Formats: sequence, C-alpha cells, structure tokens
Amino acid sequence: MKGLIQRVTSASVSIDGEIVGEIGHGLLLFLGVQKTDGAAEQKRMLERVLEYRVFPDEQGRMNRSLKDCGSDLLVVPQFTLAADTSKGSRPSFSSAARPERGEHWFNAFVEAARQQVDVAPPGIGHLATGRFGADMQVQLVNDGPVTFLLSV
Repeated sequence: MKGLIQRVTSASVSIDGEIVGEIGHGLLLFLGVQKTDGAAEQKRMLERVLEYRVFPDEQGRMNRSLKDCGSDLLVVPQFTLAADTSKGSRPSFSSAARPERGEHWFNAFVEAARQQVDVAPPGIGHLATGRFGADMQVQLVNDGPVTFLLSV
C-alpha cells in the first residue's frame, strides 16, 4: 500500500458537484492499493497513518500524531499512487491491484479506521471518505505545507 498524507486545515471531496466527504483540521490520505497488498499491509498502513507524528507539540515540533490530537481523517482512493514511474514518460499500472481487490482493501482500511473514531486517548475526531472508482474532485488547504509518502 502507498499512502500520501497531507496535513490540512480543511479538505473535501466532491462527486458531480456534491460534497461526499469533508473534514476540518487533520489529515487527507490518498490511498493506493497494490496487487500484493493484504491484511498485513492494510493494518500496518492504518497504524502508520494514525501514529505518524506530523502535528506540532507545544514547542512547534512535529511530535504529535493524528491519534494524539483527535484530528479528522479524510481517506480518498487513489489508484494512480500504485503506478510504477521509474521508467519512461508514461506510468505503468502493472503493480496496482485489480479494481475489485483495490476496493476490498480500501473498504477494509476505512472500516478499521472507523473503529478508531472517538476512541480515547482521543482517537480520530471525524472520518470521511471519497468513493472508490468515482471521478472525484478534491479540495484542500495544506497546512505547512506538510506532505509525506508512506509505503508498507
């Protein structure tokens, strides 16, 4: 799995002009599923997203995680993250999961994340998602900017 996280002050995802997911302060996660991904990768990616220290502490250092802060999480499926871009001028999607497998592991990730909403200490504040396979428009205000690519 590959995940691109961005610390945001707000973010939303729309389909056909209708907002289907929206958060305030937190993380926007673009999630790409590769064909070899399974339960272990899904679990590890969730741990990394929830525990990755990208929020400032009292001294302004990135020392607090999403879970520590009780901030929001917006998860957007992102097929193109699984592309191999190491050669040529066109991405190869041979390492990406087939759509049905990608949707399964995206949904498994979201359901596992949903179990972390409002869990002490504080857990995720609010969870929102995009829709697998849809043509989505994502709007965000990147805070920092702070952006990291996570791979498991």
